[in-house]
Order: sequence, then C-alpha cells, then structure tokens
Amino acid sequence: MRRTVTLSALAAVLAATAAGSALAVGTTSKVEPKAEPKLEPKAESARASAHERARQQRGTLLDRVPERGVLRVCTTGDYRPFSHRDPKSGAYTGIDIEMAGDLAKSLDAKPTYVLTTWATLVDDLAAGRCDVGMGGVSVTLARARKASFSEPYLTDGKTPIVRCEDKDKYRTLAEIDQPGVRVVVNPGGTNEQFARAHIKQATLTVHPDNTTIFDEIIAGRADVMMTDASETRYQSAIHPELCAVHPDEPFSFSEKAYVLPRGDAQFKEYVDQWVHLATHDGTYKKYEDEWMKR
Repeated sequence: MRRTVTLSALAAVLAATAAGSALAVGTTSKVEPKAEPKLEPKAESARASAHERARQQRGTLLDRVPERGVLRVCTTGDYRPFSHRDPKSGAYTGIDIEMAGDLAKSLDAKPTYVLTTWATLVDDLAAGRCDVGMGGVSVTLARARKASFSEPYLTDGKTPIVRCEDKDKYRTLAEIDQPGVRVVVNPGGTNEQFARAHIKQATLTVHPDNTTIFDEIIAGRADVMMTDASETRYQSAIHPELCAVHPDEPFSFSEKAYVLPRGDAQFKEYVDQWVHLATHDGTYKKYEDEWMKR
C-alpha cells in the first residue's frame, strides 16, 4: 500500500513538471520581436546627415582631401614673394601659392584659398576652416601650441630694410633703437613681436597694410622695417630705393614651414615627405627663382 502511494506521488510530480515546461514553452513562443520605431522622413534625413558628418570627421586629411577633390589653404595674401592677393581680381600668386598647387595636385585635388590674417591664421586652421596654412609662416612655439608644422623649407631671420642711403646707418639693433629713429611694422605676426621686444627708445609705428608698408620708407615717413631676410631681398629687388641690410647675417634665427592641424599624423607625414622632395628635386627652387626675377 505504501509503495502504491509513493508511485502515485511521483507520477503526480512528473505530470506537474511536464505541464510547467509546456506552459513555459508556450509563453516563450508567444513573445513577438520588438519592432524598431519608424522615423518620420525629417528625422530619418537628420540621422543620415549626422552619420555623414561623423564620417567626414573621422580619419585623416590624407583621405578626405582626395575624396572631396579640394585642398583648403589658409593664407594672408599680403606677404610677397610667398603669398599675394590681387585686390582687384582676388587672384593669389606667390612661391607658396605655386607650392599649394603642387601639393593639391599630388593629392588629386585643386587648391582653394581662405583669406586670413597673421593674428588669426593658426586659430582659423585649428577651427577647421582650412586644411593647411601657407604663405611664409615662421615656426614659433606659440603657434606650435595650437598647430603642427611641416618639415621646414627655408631658414630665415629678422633683418633691417632701409633707404639705400641709410644702409650703413642702421646695421645694429643699438643703432636702430635710438630716439628719433622711426621704425615701422605690420601687425599680428613675428615682425611685430620682434620689434616690440627690441625697440624701446625709437618710435614704433604699426602700419596696417603689409602690401604698402615699404612705401612708408620710400616716402620718408619711416626709416626702418625689420622683417624676414627673404622679404627684404625681394622688396629690395623690386624697389631700387630700398636696400636689405646684411640679409645673410640676420638678427635672429627662424624657419618657415607649412602649418598643419594637430593630431593628424598621417597627413603630417605625407606633407613632410612632399616638402622633403620639393626642396631637394628643384621644385621649390624653381618657384623661388621665378619670383626673385620679377
């Protein structure tokens, strides 16, 4: 009798277990997959645009420039022989404008120029308004905090340019920094920084237009400008009234390079290699010679 009761209890347990399993299976089979919510057309378009923007922000300019077919170049357009913008036509010319075209061509792109100033060039690049800064830009640590620099393509330094009759009068900083001497400088760049650091007794005037600043010396309204030796050579070549003072022995040391966005190592490596080749295969010298003969 006891054995019969035990078997009956076991059968009841097995039956209950089977029923529970069947119920569980039935419950699971009834769960429908959760449907994705449908987006309105405007929302769908916005999401697609956001994805496209994110895609464009990813990667390196080494890929993005060829994809868009345009190399955006920030340049001041006021620094011959490197970069000059014609005020009437808006056309750009200069050694670094030629170099920009060469760099763009190597990337299967065309150059387009973004007008900037010496005070805002690095900030414009950092804000993504252009891909590279070109136009006789000197390498400085202050600029290097916001941007990267390519391999240098020119060694330079600050030196005076004066009327030729004064070329033996203003050879040293001590001779220039005297009461009664009128020093003129363009704003926002390394020329102004150098002048303010060394001119304490002479009269220092900031002239807003770097394309007409040398006329101030020719006209007798200023006596001296201190700028890069490369610029003094060019300006003395096109203005017989002006003489570059010891351009081979400038007061300071600097290098010129192209300004690049921080953090894009692949693009920087490419531009470095391009600069290295251009300065060794005659490309840069060809453009420089063409401009120094004008």
